[in-house]
Amino acid sequence: MAALTKDRRTPYRPGDLIIVPAAAAAKLFAGSLAARKAAGYAAPASTAANLVALGRVEELADNSSGADGDINVTIRRGVFRWANSAGGDKITGADVGADAYIVDDQTVAKTHAGNTRSKAGRILGVESDGVWVETR
Repeated sequence: MAALTKDRRTPYRPGDLIIVPAAAAAKLFAGSLAARKAAGYAAPASTAANLVALGRVEELADNSSGADGDINVTIRRGVFRWANSAGGDKITGADVGADAYIVDDQTVAKTHAGNTRSKAGRILGVESDGVWVETR
């Protein structure tokens, strides 16, 4: 294609909601952290390398008896409060601006634990009841 020589009507859609096909045997609960597996399917976030954090699941997506892509999952991108890890992986105010890492579908941690955890997003705040993480 060549560069424009006149105005173009460019389609638009908000980027805060995405629709992703669900992985086989996956059950994603509303309010949970979803991740994309290597093959491109959404699954509950977990401690694993090479996942891509997608955001918060908007409504239950039960593909527990289905194959890859049998159903779709609606996921919201944005800033969400997740549970904080414990011990040496507990996120503190000193970590604001750094990356958070996936522990499970509701918990984030300070470290990647020897490259066994995937990035959840950027830490934007820490409160007594959780960690605010931006998923983009």
